[in-house]
Amino acid sequence: MSSIKLFEEKNIRSVFNEEGEKWYFSVIDAIQVLTDSSLPKRYWSDLKKKLSKEGSQAYV
Repeated sequence: MSSIKLFEEKNIRSVFNEEGEKWYFSVIDAIQVLTDSSLPKRYWSDLKKKLSKEGSQAYV
């Protein structure tokens, strides 16, 4: 089941996995809401590079 969640009047795409009973949210949408970034895809890309250099595997 897919749906749109509103946070501070901004959309965050989400999907509910019924089998695993878990919600999944768009990282790009969450970044845009939390950082007010005009380029959330770029923000996420740069953050992944930084985390990788630091040895983090916190993202997939």
